[in-house]
Amino acid sequence: MSRIAVAAVACGILLTGCSGLSSTEQKVLSGGAIGATVGAAGTAITGGCVACGAAIGGAVGAGAGYVLDQTNR
Repeated sequence: MSRIAVAAVACGILLTGCSGLSSTEQKVLSGGAIGATVGAAGTAITGGCVACGAAIGGAVGAGAGYVLDQTNR
């Protein structure tokens, strides 16, 4: 199977897997994913522990997503 086909299937699964989430769950998940990406990229650029940066960024992002959801209510 080609990489493009695998990526297309993975994207389809990810998009349909999040359809039943509540607003809070969607924001926490999105915040965590964005935070993990930024944390991993930031530590990769600065030469730090990429896994540590992703974990910390994911936790901070998930918390920020939750706070944002609660603030908008």
